[in-house]
Parts: sequence; C-alpha cells; structure tokens
Amino acid sequence: MVIRTYPQQRDEGREERDGDLPPGHRPGPSARSLSAVVLAAGHGTRMRSSRPKPLHRLCGRPMVLHVLDALSGLDVARVVVVVGHRAEWVTKTLVEHAPAGMAIEFVEQLEQRGTGDAMSVALTGLPDDDDGDVVVLPGDTPLLRPGTLAHLVRVHRHSDQAATLLTAVLDDPTGYGRVVRGRDDAVARVVEEGDATDEERRVQEVNTSMYCFRRSVLAPSLRRLSPANVQGEYYLTDVVGVLYEAGHRVGTVVVEDTMEVAGVNDRAQLAVAEAELRDRINERWMRRGVTMWDPQTTYVDVDVQLATDVVLLPGVILQGACVVGEHAEIGPDARLVDSTVGEGAVVAQSVCRRSTIGADARVGPFAVLSEGSEVPAGASVGPAAVPPDPPGGAR
Repeated sequence: MVIRTYPQQRDEGREERDGDLPPGHRPGPSARSLSAVVLAAGHGTRMRSSRPKPLHRLCGRPMVLHVLDALSGLDVARVVVVVGHRAEWVTKTLVEHAPAGMAIEFVEQLEQRGTGDAMSVALTGLPDDDDGDVVVLPGDTPLLRPGTLAHLVRVHRHSDQAATLLTAVLDDPTGYGRVVRGRDDAVARVVEEGDATDEERRVQEVNTSMYCFRRSVLAPSLRRLSPANVQGEYYLTDVVGVLYEAGHRVGTVVVEDTMEVAGVNDRAQLAVAEAELRDRINERWMRRGVTMWDPQTTYVDVDVQLATDVVLLPGVILQGACVVGEHAEIGPDARLVDSTVGEGAVVAQSVCRRSTIGADARVGPFAVLSEGSEVPAGASVGPAAVPPDPPGGAR
C-alpha cells in the first residue's frame, strides 16, 4: 500500500483524452475494469472530536471500514482512499484492518476544496490508461449494503451510461442535493440545496453521493468544474451537468431502503446508524440459530462469532472479537470484550476482558475477569474466587 501526496493543481489547457470517442472505440461494458474511490478526507467538525470522522465506530468497527466491506463484494481491481484530516491515523487504521485481499492505495488531499477536487486527486491513484468504470463512495455512509452497490454497477454497465447515480426519494429532502431531470427524463444536473431555486427545493429525489462513472468521461469533466457556488468549492455533483451538456447519458438507481444511504455527520446521526446496524446484526444471528430474549437490549459487535443454540439474555454486550460456543448462555447483564466462551458455559452478570472461559464453566454472578484470565472447563467462578491481579497486570 502506498501513500502519495499530490498538489492541488488543475491543468486547464490539457487536451481531452478519450471522453468523446464513439462507443465502438471503447471496450464493452462487461469487459471494462472496475475501480473504486472512497472519499474520506473530511474534517467532520460537527462530530466535535479529535478522532477523524471516518474512524468513529459503529458496532465495534470504524465507519469507513463498513464502506470498504460494501465494496468487498465487487470485483474491484483497486480501491483509492482519499485522506486528508489526520491522514496518518486514517491510513494506519485501514492498512491494519481493511478486508483481506483488497488492494488499497492512499492519496492525500492537502487542501480541502470540495468533492470535485478530491475526485481529481483520487484519479491520480488510478492508472492513466484505464478505461474502466469507477465507483465513488463517501467514507461516512456505513449502512450501504453490498447488494445495493452491486446492483448500481450492473445497471450502469447494462445501460452503458456515462454515469449512474444512486438516488433516494425522501418525504423531507432538506439538506440534500436535488436531482433535476431534463430531456428524455435523463438527469440534467444535481443542485446543492444552497444553490437551488424554490422550485428545485421541492424536488424529492436526492443525490446520495454514490456514483458509478465511466472513467474516460469523468477525467475531462472534472477539469471543467468551477467553484462558482455558495461554498466556493469544486462540487463532484457538477460533473453531472457537464456530462449532460456534452450529450452523455446520466441515469439513476433509486435505493429502496433510504437508511442505506444515510450519512453520519454528528453524534446523533452516529447513534441512529449504530441502532440500524445493530438491528441487522441481531436479526442475522437470530436467523442463524441464536436466541435473543430481548434484541433491543442485546449489543453484538460486527466481528463477534456465535455458534448455534447460543442464548443471549437481556443486557448482554459482546464487544470486539468475541467467540461463543454452542449452547452457551450469556447474561443477563454481562459484558464480554475480546473473550472466548466454550460450549455450554454460562456467564451471568459479569465483566470479562480478553479472557478464556472453558466448556461448561460457570462465571458469575458479579464476577470480573481481567485481561488474560482463564477459567478451566467445568469450573465455577464467582466474585470471591477471582484472585487479584499480580503486579504488572499479567496473570
């Protein structure tokens, strides 16, 4: 994995490459390569945190990793992540925890001048001679499902469009860019709310900032962007208008579940996204044979592994990489962090950190297992049976 820093310069006089080639000069849609760009350079000031916004956690995993998980279901040749605010922290996290086998290159946007500028920087991380398709995703949309993203790519390639937008229809579209249609119902432009007229603000179809572009027309379109807008930035959404005016077809895929495209900009939205993701995780495990007495009070991180016939009672919190064996019972009111529980074991009203609990063991109530604790198979551990930590914290 490589980190590159590129100056924020635009070559306005450079010749257009192949954006106007006739279709016969391009490879067929199914033959084109597929790359991806994740825009994760934002400061996230509304989070009011020293932690970069893409690294705020949902169900135990930084939100940008959830975005990469959505990409892992596609045959993506390369993923370019645009970093900016606290770039080293974001890069280190992704290098250590990105999905296995995913080829990632990092490019840094030194000065945040809008999503259009970030996309120009991102293209420097892709091969110059690549005439494939490019999926573009924001780094703060952790609820996107892999199937939805795959459908976007399929529609884009089947229709052989220059660009395909993932859009949503909202009862209250406040705050979102509106999708404005032109001739033949094609997308003519996307208008940010601050730049929209009263009529355009009444449009309910909104842009989700998720796209699939044909690379050959994207690069020249980016060079035609202007910061003449309320924010004084280069908007990636303005590429839509450039393509439309050049005679290219721009289409949409309307997402069915609008929660999938919900962005996270502050702690309140983070909590909403966490609740949605937790519901998905709990439903998946229950359909795989796990009993939850009260899913609303059961918190299971995304990396937890549960065997069949596990029973989770109310007030259970399983964090990190916990592994729970068959027929084990956890709860009520138990918190386990990076711990392993053997088959048939019971853990009630206890806290266990990086501990190993043997098969058929009994822990609690009111036990506290510190890091490195091991409970033998069949043993019983209560508050009086846990020895104090030796000096240095090792057991």
